[in-house]
Amino acid sequence: MTAIVSSLPPRSPLPFDPGMPAADRCAMLAAALPAPLREVLAHGRVERRARFTDDGFDGVTEDWTPPATLTEQHVRMARRALDELAGTVLAPVSPEHLLARILALLSHYPAKGMTPEVEQLVALDWAEDLGEFPSWAVDTAARTWRRTKKWRPSIAEMRALCAESCAEERALATRLAAIASGAPEPDGRRRADRVQSLAAAAIRRLR
Repeated sequence: MTAIVSSLPPRSPLPFDPGMPAADRCAMLAAALPAPLREVLAHGRVERRARFTDDGFDGVTEDWTPPATLTEQHVRMARRALDELAGTVLAPVSPEHLLARILALLSHYPAKGMTPEVEQLVALDWAEDLGEFPSWAVDTAARTWRRTKKWRPSIAEMRALCAESCAEERALATRLAAIASGAPEPDGRRRADRVQSLAAAAIRRLR
């Protein structure tokens, strides 16, 4: 017997203004999602734990689990919203825009003894290491560095700023991916194969 699944509501472009505060941006994005999906996002379970590296404490990581009342409709809505979010707001910056932005930023902090050829190679390294981020996050990170620092940035420092710029949007994408992976098993465990495949696809779209 074939299950009947109602059609999804018409798709509307996700509203986004990178000039807004991060919390307001994400609230506006969430408000544009279908009401049933907003309800699921509001009732998920959040677990936070400390993250450590070889250098010591490295912040707090979050695990978000959707409620057990997921339906196929929720899953389909989340997949569509995740696809749109990854393809617009979190779409990776174009190589041309990224290279121009990096060259402009580095020109404010000229390196002594570096030839133009080497400078170009350095910029290409930067472009490779920052290419996973959206253009607006790269622009925000570059603007923040210009206005607050007096020295030439490192790639690691710029990656940290880019990640901070789009952290709220990436967190929303991660929660949508958790919903898109499907409902929990009857005993409460996640369907590991579906979670892994959808999470991998979401990560590919964010890089």
